[in-house]
Amino acid sequence: MPPPSRPVGTATRGTTNPNRLRRMDHWITAVHGAALRRTEHPLAVDLGYGHAPWTAVELLARLRTAAPATRVTGIEIDPARVAAAQPHAREGLTFVRGGFELPVPDRPHLIRAANVLRQYDEDEVRAVWERLTARLAPPDPDGLGGGLLVEGTCDEIGRRHVWVALGPEGPRTVTFATRLGSLDRPSDLAERLPKALIHRNVPGEPVHAFLRDFDRAWAAAAPYASYGARQRWQRTVRALAADWPVVDGPARWRQGEVTVAWGALAPRGEPVS
Repeated sequence: MPPPSRPVGTATRGTTNPNRLRRMDHWITAVHGAALRRTEHPLAVDLGYGHAPWTAVELLARLRTAAPATRVTGIEIDPARVAAAQPHAREGLTFVRGGFELPVPDRPHLIRAANVLRQYDEDEVRAVWERLTARLAPPDPDGLGGGLLVEGTCDEIGRRHVWVALGPEGPRTVTFATRLGSLDRPSDLAERLPKALIHRNVPGEPVHAFLRDFDRAWAAAAPYASYGARQRWQRTVRALAADWPVVDGPARWRQGEVTVAWGALAPRGEPVS
């Protein structure tokens, strides 16, 4: 099929700050860095980077610590934002106008879409996910590598962030990440749930039950607060893992993260993959 005559999607608010996406970026390099290294010239897309290109610039620097050959393309639907970003282009970093059609010549090994889908209706999310994951690089003949879509939401300075990781087959995991010193209780992260989940934080839905249990485990771990918020968080997640499919371990928990299988939190009545 010929490419769309105009970018697919609508412009975001464009809010951006340096280091806003550092938690997501550090997680990507930790869990997806090996897949990027297995590729000769991996391509990453920063979709909807906003008024300023800081997130794309930072993504290139962070990914290259894990895979030095990585290239990054920043994509924005607003031509003025693309023009403003051009002075920041350099070897391995380009900026183009586009949207969900992803106007790049190669299949990306990473698509990062942060704070992009918040403005869309919930019933539009699945189609966007499918469109983007269809463009991801496939695994190699041994079933290794392949592309990853990371889609989520964070606050303006990156203290609280929740994202979904998807492969070509669909959603895999949900990650909750926070600066622990800013947290009163884990359910504070509910306001940063991605669009696929934020309206499902109601009784009867899995994500609501998960956050309820998270708060209960946090309360039970209160005696560990005297050792610091990090120790309390790790104890909380360890207890949570007894009833929920936590897929990461202490190395990530120490960063103020926990990652859970998507199927455990998927909205009722929707496919889990």
